[in-house]
Amino acid sequence: MLPKTKVAVLGTGFIAEIHLESFHRFVPDADVVAVYGRNSAKAGAFAEKHGIPTWYDDLDKLLAETDAEVMDICLPNYLHHDACMKAAERNKHIIIEKPLAMTLDEADEMIAACKTRNLKLMYAEELCFSPKYERVRALVESGAVGDVYMLKQAEKHSGPHGAWFYQKELAGGGVMMDMGCHALAWFRWMTKNAKVKTVFADMKTVLHKDITDCDDNTITIVEFENGVIGVAEDSWARHGGMDDRIEVYGTKGVSYADLFRGNAALTYSLNGYDYASEKAGDTKGWTFTVFEEAFNQGYPQELAHFIQCVREDLQPLVTGEDGRTVLEMIYAAYQSARTGQKVSLPFYKKVKYPIELLLGE
Repeated sequence: MLPKTKVAVLGTGFIAEIHLESFHRFVPDADVVAVYGRNSAKAGAFAEKHGIPTWYDDLDKLLAETDAEVMDICLPNYLHHDACMKAAERNKHIIIEKPLAMTLDEADEMIAACKTRNLKLMYAEELCFSPKYERVRALVESGAVGDVYMLKQAEKHSGPHGAWFYQKELAGGGVMMDMGCHALAWFRWMTKNAKVKTVFADMKTVLHKDITDCDDNTITIVEFENGVIGVAEDSWARHGGMDDRIEVYGTKGVSYADLFRGNAALTYSLNGYDYASEKAGDTKGWTFTVFEEAFNQGYPQELAHFIQCVREDLQPLVTGEDGRTVLEMIYAAYQSARTGQKVSLPFYKKVKYPIELLLGE
């Protein structure tokens, strides 16, 4: 019997918490042996909370000392490239949260660094593993709705957990970088990675103008070469907690799925209670009380899949190349929102971060 695969988690924020819950509860073949945090107090507290034996506030030291085979990158966007390149130099397999990188140039370097060393690089897109959404995909592949001609995906809430999300120099853009990436990846997943023909987008800052010049409400239309249209609605301006849903339209049927409300209890509370759902805010009055939130979103399934890939030398279902294509689509969306025109792929421009294409900096 193979020993457990040792994992180091890079990051101590919201997404790292979800990954730790997923590893501990649902991935028995993984052993989280180390964590890195830029703040030593937070790193120590995170390690103590989750029973992780070793913590670091120096990434280079972690990579030099740990025998972990897998680096799970849960850091802010602007740190993805550096962490990935350093991990690759130490011959670590890498799973990385969205977006893959800040720029296409960074993405190319990350992919090349892993490929030349025969390392696995997985782009962690949880919607490709969400049980409810995967059931819809199975229905589609069985022919239940006929030939698909349109896909819709919406993800909306009132704003991110951390202040860095609102800073273009750290995040690369606004809600398109943060959440639009999910829709674009899911469209490709549902179309078996069909080639993208054009991208058209409308972007505005409607709620958070006082703290950011990044987009906080976007609509994106993707035209695939096979004729399928994808429509993405993404927002940091929608109050009431997380809203995440899909719609699939075919010549012989339709399928709708709501990621959160179908997995929730309808609750009324005069005084409120501890937690309803991600970014729900006040829990007084009527709320949708979620359960098994991480599982329903697909995080345990994606992490278990990557650990299996490392242990059995398999190709991840979602790769660094997929993450790069999503980033290229994001570039095109920002360019389209500025020009008001459809943008054809392939598309590339030299930028410091994608939202430059919208702001014209």
